[in-house]
Amino acid sequence: MKILSLVVFFSSLVLFAGCGKRDATAAASAAPAAVPGPKTFTLTANDTMKYDLTRLEVSAGDDVKVMLTNAGAMPKASMAHNWILLKLGSDPVAFTNAAVTHKADDYFPTELAGEVLVHTKLLGPRQSDTVEFKAPTEPGEYTYLCTFPGHYVSGMHGVLVVR
Repeated sequence: MKILSLVVFFSSLVLFAGCGKRDATAAASAAPAAVPGPKTFTLTANDTMKYDLTRLEVSAGDDVKVMLTNAGAMPKASMAHNWILLKLGSDPVAFTNAAVTHKADDYFPTELAGEVLVHTKLLGPRQSDTVEFKAPTEPGEYTYLCTFPGHYVSGMHGVLVVR
């Protein structure tokens, strides 16, 4: 009977000790810190020469991720798409007019590369590309566009709004 009483007594001690106050420092160090990820945008382009999103909003200096998918079915030679983000104040019409003469460079006007913040590669049907970058620190509306011939004038452009 004494052994049974001792077992019950020690079991009770263990049970009550587990219900005590936890060390706050140990609890805080056990929980992983939340790591903020980039502001992510998934854009789709297709055979209608349009992006599905024409306005993206970020805060100055944000980490940004843009994923572009060409969901179209037409061959790359006749209906490719890219996503090019221009610096604030760049002329999108002049940029796309210059791009037309750069078929060998996937319609990227190399002489105007200094006007580009970031860009994807030129995509054929069912291809995707992702770019990651820091949002500009200067607030404003930054134009993005597709440089495949005729796409900009058909409405394939938008703005990245930096607040």
